[in-house]
Amino acid sequence: MTTADRPSDADRPSDGGRSADDSRPSDYASARDRLLAEPGESGAARRKALARLADGWLAGLFSTAGAPSGTALVAVGGYGRGELSPRSDLDVLLLHQGAVGSSLPERIWYPVWDSGVALDHSVRTLGEARKVAAEDLKAQLGLLDARHLAGDPALTAALRSAVLADWRAAAPKRLPELHELCAERAERHGELAFLLEPDLKEAKGGLRDVVVLDAIAATWLADAPRDGLADAAARLADVRDALHLTTGRATERLGLHDQDQVAARLGVLDADILLRQVYEAARTIAYAGDVTWRSVERILAARGSRGRRAVRLAFPFTGAGRGTGAVARGAVERRPLAEGVVEQDGEAVLAQAARPAQDPVLPLRAAAAAAQAGLTVSYATVRRLAAEARPLPVPWPDEAREQLITLLGAGESCLPVWEAYEAEGLITRLLPDWERVRCRPQRNAVHRWTVDRHLVETAVRAAAMTRRVARPDLLLVAALLHDLGKGWPGDHSEAGEVIVRDVAVRMGFDKADTETLALLVRHHLTLVDTATRRDPDDPATVALIAGVVGTLPRLELLHALTEADATATGPAAWTGWRASLVAGLVARVADRLEGAPGYPADADPTAEQERLAVEAARGDGPALSLLAQAAPGDFTAEPMGVELTLAIPDQPGLLGTVAGVLALHRLTVRAAGLRELDPIGAGPVLLLSWTVAAEYGELPEAARLRADLRRALDGSLDVARKLAERDAAAPRRRGVPTPPPVVSVAPGASSSATILEIRAHDAPGLLHRIGRALDAAGVRVRTAHVSTLGADAVDAFYVTDPAGLALTPDRAREVAAQVQAALG
Repeated sequence: MTTADRPSDADRPSDGGRSADDSRPSDYASARDRLLAEPGESGAARRKALARLADGWLAGLFSTAGAPSGTALVAVGGYGRGELSPRSDLDVLLLHQGAVGSSLPERIWYPVWDSGVALDHSVRTLGEARKVAAEDLKAQLGLLDARHLAGDPALTAALRSAVLADWRAAAPKRLPELHELCAERAERHGELAFLLEPDLKEAKGGLRDVVVLDAIAATWLADAPRDGLADAAARLADVRDALHLTTGRATERLGLHDQDQVAARLGVLDADILLRQVYEAARTIAYAGDVTWRSVERILAARGSRGRRAVRLAFPFTGAGRGTGAVARGAVERRPLAEGVVEQDGEAVLAQAARPAQDPVLPLRAAAAAAQAGLTVSYATVRRLAAEARPLPVPWPDEAREQLITLLGAGESCLPVWEAYEAEGLITRLLPDWERVRCRPQRNAVHRWTVDRHLVETAVRAAAMTRRVARPDLLLVAALLHDLGKGWPGDHSEAGEVIVRDVAVRMGFDKADTETLALLVRHHLTLVDTATRRDPDDPATVALIAGVVGTLPRLELLHALTEADATATGPAAWTGWRASLVAGLVARVADRLEGAPGYPADADPTAEQERLAVEAARGDGPALSLLAQAAPGDFTAEPMGVELTLAIPDQPGLLGTVAGVLALHRLTVRAAGLRELDPIGAGPVLLLSWTVAAEYGELPEAARLRADLRRALDGSLDVARKLAERDAAAPRRRGVPTPPPVVSVAPGASSSATILEIRAHDAPGLLHRIGRALDAAGVRVRTAHVSTLGADAVDAFYVTDPAGLALTPDRAREVAAQVQAALG
């Protein structure tokens, strides 16, 4: 029997639920009203006092009803936890051993109904209660909080013991069920931390999730990270109490029209601050839930595949195998992701030799490696990084900037990593200005997210547009920073321009890039405002935008940022009509801006480069120079890698062969230049000046690298086969979906060569595949400019036909299509 099952007054038992002079219902209601009116009573203390008041009343009703031995009145659910909000239901179970008939429960329920208090009730034996719990997951969760009110305490104790034992025994089956219910609830109600009118109980990160976390802890399989969790739950409960008192109803939805009154009742300055506090609490709860469910999944998977011993090793928050020697014995599988970072149990964790206190870039390197692999960073690792990592020097080392760009370039996979870092304060440590926008509400129905989440969502959408621009790094950083001015007074675009100049300098961007970022932030609304409010066909409108951006690459960046910003805002902000207007305006401005993208001119060769070229021209093999690596801790030196210079007599397939040897040695090419020299008139020598870094581990010895180059060039080392064998033997990682590569011909960019522009996701062996594709197409590479910007490669190859002439337009398109097909 539930609240809706109350019988009519005609069915009231003849002996009544109370005598004529029994005033308990009105006494309880009066006492409750007095308690709620007490100015000094609020928060958890008031909720406990309300529960004690209800306890005494129900115990008295139970006694007055003449309950026989072998019966007990039990509080369950929220009431069982000993806290009541002003309009909460009384959720009770009449537990019995023998037959009780209908008159006993009704003598208890009728006075409650008469008082106007909502009642959720049931009458069951111990066996019936266990049976219902086994069939109904929600009922089982309610019984986990069973608390004795009156009657036989041994009966209540037996119920608690039996229900807990059943719950623990059935945990491998029930927990996946519970996880599915939570996912369905989150889908239905949304994520509390981003809703303008959140459901404080049912939305993800709400009070229902706190109950779920306690239920998981009761299984003894896993527990939630507890730091801040109790305070977050108490904050949401306080807001719900104030909402109940403001509306006079048992509502859980914090509507816009109630927020100012709720804020005033709680002594909060305004509704924006109230929402920010609610969002902060919800994020704490949601993050604890995400961490806990990942632990549950790992533990259940381990139990299914390796037995109970494996479960113990995987117990959450202790570090799998830590202190047991399991890692050293090889019992725990670990695969390298980046320097100091490995994959373990589906998460990114620190390598055993990693030292966060000596490597300030490690937090960003771990985040980028995890996101690019489609993983998150383990809870224990994030905690350790927050506790031990040193602040980054200012300006940032180049590697730190590149790792941030790589993290943002992972798209959707960036989100869980970002959330984990934000939960432990690592984001505001990296970007102090982030604190002003963190959890900041946007009280506008057009916006789906808080300011900070909107910024990250904009970067996620920008990651899908990196093939459209020549500088994907600037696009991603501008996307992340474009609304930072919303934490300051005045026009947020103007304030943001000032902020981003400072942030860009701290990140280590040069003057030109800083100016571009400032322009993008200042004008991130200009294109859509101009396209929708002015005539895009008017030459004056076109001239205005052309004057703002100045160059075609900046126009491309602003167009992509505009679209990413709007699509991250919400469906109403980017319609087909707006998109077409903006695209039309951009096309007209692009026609006005003359000139193709420029590439840096080749500098005169250094004395060392000339020496190597002469050595190669006179000898019978490659001349190689590998500059020393920057000293550990010297972040003012070249932290992105080492300079590798090669001089080799020209021959077919040279670029792909050399790049393949570097890939075999697990060297990542960060930047590269290729040019022809003829130092002694004996024939062309190709000079390759590359910046390379070890994917992880140490750099190879120069002698070993030179020996493999010689073998590859004379054909005794089949580079392509070796790479294929290594890839086939390597475990497949999920990785992240990336935009497909784009290979295009730069029109009219050079009179003596054809320029192929290649924009692709950086990956081991990419340059090797490009070189092989160009060689297969039958073209010569005269000059190359290779750049790796975060996780994106932006390359330009000056190619000619075998006679040294620029390709015809048709031939150029054919070669571009061949390379595109080879890159997949």
